Amino acid sequence: MTGHDHPLPGQAPGGGLPESGLPALAVLVCAAVYLRLARRARRRNPARGWSRRRTASFLLGLALVAVALLPPVASFAHADFRGHMVQHLLIGMYAPLALVLGAPVTLLLRTLPAVRARRLSRVLHGRPARLLTHPAVALGLSTGSLVVLYFTPVYNAATARPAGHWLLHAHFLLSGCLFAHVVAGPDPAPARPGVRARLVVLGVAIAAHAVVSQLMYGGFWADIHAPVPEVRGGAEIMYYGGDIAELLLAAALVTTWRPRRGRPRARPGATGLTSSKLEVAAWDA
Repeated sequence: MTGHDHPLPGQAPGGGLPESGLPALAVLVCAAVYLRLARRARRRNPARGWSRRRTASFLLGLALVAVALLPPVASFAHADFRGHMVQHLLIGMYAPLALVLGAPVTLLLRTLPAVRARRLSRVLHGRPARLLTHPAVALGLSTGSLVVLYFTPVYNAATARPAGHWLLHAHFLLSGCLFAHVVAGPDPAPARPGVRARLVVLGVAIAAHAVVSQLMYGGFWADIHAPVPEVRGGAEIMYYGGDIAELLLAAALVTTWRPRRGRPRARPGATGLTSSKLEVAAWDA
């Protein structure tokens, strides 16, 4: 039993893929919104503009999501656990890094009206956002969830129904984006620790990926309804493909790191930005 004997998400019972265009449509909508916001940012501030490299990175991330959710990768994932692991890496590690390096939050704050930007900034500085972006939480949701997924009946239950499969994809993408944002995201994060702490978090994630993949390859405690060669092949893909993704994340951390600058002292009686405007300006940096 492979655990993939159910219809592929979006597949009609009689065959065919009438809903296979939904992922492509969602990707196109996201790309159109991002490009429109980037154009608006350039119009508002022609001197500063918006980085074409960030635009290219975000579009690359969307393309990786589309590749993972459309045939032939989706068909491969439907029939073979090794395909699932390829899909997992694309959606959960490679695409999130590219999307996060596109700095979508900064772009949104630059293009929103001032009132809405201040509201969004307050939300991003609030306690729930600080808790969600804590490195331990991001590590648990992204890497820690692999233990629950592959060493309990969760994977088999999730892949038994199309809705569960889509929820699994959403979890991979969102938790991957959260972890990439915490470790190396260019968007400001109030609760983000220093570079050394983030390197430690990344090191823990690398070690956890290695342990999970090795246990899976050896057949220890893994609960995956698939032939042994498929499980071992999937474990190898996780091991080597995950290493490459984490090296790219480490490189992004180094290249996006900037030394903290001392906060300038305000001159007595000087009039400048209000506190709310300073808050938005901090996110706009």
